[in-house]
Amino acid sequence: MAEMLVSTETLAAHLDDADWVIFDTRHDLGNTEKGRREWAAGHIPGAYFMHVDEDLSGAKTGRNGRHPLPRIEEFAARLNACGVAPETRVIVYDDGGGSFAGRLWWMLRWLGHARVALLDGGFAAWKREGRPLDVSVPAPRAGRFVPKPDPAATVDRRLVASALGDPAVIVIDARAAVRYTGEQETLDPVGGHIPGSINRFWQHNLGYDGRFLAPAELRAEFLEVLGDADPARVVHSCGSGVTACHNLFAMELAGLAGSRLYPGSWSEWCADPSAPVAKGPK
Repeated sequence: MAEMLVSTETLAAHLDDADWVIFDTRHDLGNTEKGRREWAAGHIPGAYFMHVDEDLSGAKTGRNGRHPLPRIEEFAARLNACGVAPETRVIVYDDGGGSFAGRLWWMLRWLGHARVALLDGGFAAWKREGRPLDVSVPAPRAGRFVPKPDPAATVDRRLVASALGDPAVIVIDARAAVRYTGEQETLDPVGGHIPGSINRFWQHNLGYDGRFLAPAELRAEFLEVLGDADPARVVHSCGSGVTACHNLFAMELAGLAGSRLYPGSWSEWCADPSAPVAKGPK
């Protein structure tokens, strides 16, 4: 837990540590400039801003989802401009329980940087505790980050389609239940879910205080979904490959390592008119 989560107290003690780099990923899917404005109005001292659409996503084609992965070399350049190096301890946060910060956590892990953690409780906990804020733009720093992408960390639409009906492959959908069932869809043109997928809303990984549940509690809850299935056979999906990372993070925190991300997720899946769509609770 100490490797994947950092407390507000610990981060406060390392604000002047040159080997620590902080990223703010606050975002609003309905107002994409809100996060940047809020960062400019006050952020954790030294925190660089990472925009979910501009930095953590690539070009959209209309068929590859709402948040396709960015070009690796462009993302690596962005990290290097913020001073990320192999020995750097990276801390990521947002104000949404890790729903956006989890994407950056996963991307760093995907590209071979293991020294990354989420701020437990996020910006809300930091601000609630009266900790220092800053409005200045942190200066660029020279980094030495060299991406080493793990091809086994992701699956594509074709692999998900080929696994339909295979009980050995479990697709976990992180969206709210009303989107999973197709009752209410406000972001994508088609409502519903990938046939056979199981719904686990990402917010269920958090307690009432906005912090992650204890690893043992998370493990028990995920095992209710997985049974005796190998975590490596789990594929995480959501609307666009963002909140799916929250469930993947929670599984790792629970000691259930090896699950994979479907980056295109529902927004890519439903863009294919030939792809089957399921509605309702199952």
